[in-house]
Amino acid sequence: MASDFSILDFFKEYPDEEAARKYFEDIRWKDGVRCPYCGGVHVSKCAGKSPMPYRCRDCRKHFSVRVGTIMESSKLPLQKWLLAMYILFNSKKGISSVQLAEMLGTTQKTAWFLAHRIRETRGSEKGFFTGTVEVDETYVGGKEKSKHASKKLRAGRGAVGKTPVVGIKSRDGKVKAFPVKEANSKTLTGAIRANVAAGAAVYTDQHRAYRGLKEFDHKRVIHSVGEYVRKQVYTNGIESFWAILKRGYYGIYHFWSVKHLHRYVNEFAGRFNVREFSARDRVRLAFEGGFGKRLTYKGLISHATA
Repeated sequence: MASDFSILDFFKEYPDEEAARKYFEDIRWKDGVRCPYCGGVHVSKCAGKSPMPYRCRDCRKHFSVRVGTIMESSKLPLQKWLLAMYILFNSKKGISSVQLAEMLGTTQKTAWFLAHRIRETRGSEKGFFTGTVEVDETYVGGKEKSKHASKKLRAGRGAVGKTPVVGIKSRDGKVKAFPVKEANSKTLTGAIRANVAAGAAVYTDQHRAYRGLKEFDHKRVIHSVGEYVRKQVYTNGIESFWAILKRGYYGIYHFWSVKHLHRYVNEFAGRFNVREFSARDRVRLAFEGGFGKRLTYKGLISHATA
């Protein structure tokens, strides 16, 4: 956990539901309460405050600070939502749903759903990367030798049975990572062209799939002959990110399904990109990043992989 805002500090500042509600409202409605349905400012308070403490006099709808956020329709107390955001984005290698459930006093199923909803707040980096960019790919999944006999593909070792994940990191520290179906030339060069501005310096390893990047200042380090750094040409930054992700995968989560892999990768990239922020700001950004986003349980467990 970040030292500037300890778990003890958290409970001192947000000891109950009312304190958590005020925290969320102060962030969302800095200039006064507004209706999330019509944007109206003619709002009246309702007696009892729960579950919908406000009523819009323009559209006549009742609402709370949850409406229009990742917390919409959730019955979980706001204090637990706030604590979960604190835990998830101040745990460098993540936290399992089993452990999160124990800390929040919920079921594992509730904690699993809650964590995925919070992961929705950390969107991928927008726009094109410029300047100097490192690109690399890794593979996520269980080792063939560790699988049950019925699960083994018997097609080789190494990356067999694993899902490739592409990572793009600018030298200013920002990372974007996402799973792909194949780590071939079309996929990898396409990922670079879709996320890196033409003319940027792109550094990769010697993988043949990175050939043909003529619109970039493309340089490679040849790992196969023991070359890892050649002046400013290296991919150590993105490889350091992979190290954090792999430690989280093997040490905390142990397993990510292909279906939800993009959510976990996005969690690690999002947390990495705010690593220089204070613990307080990470929580604030988590809540602000959830405005206008909603992940239902049905949508989460459906077969669609957005």
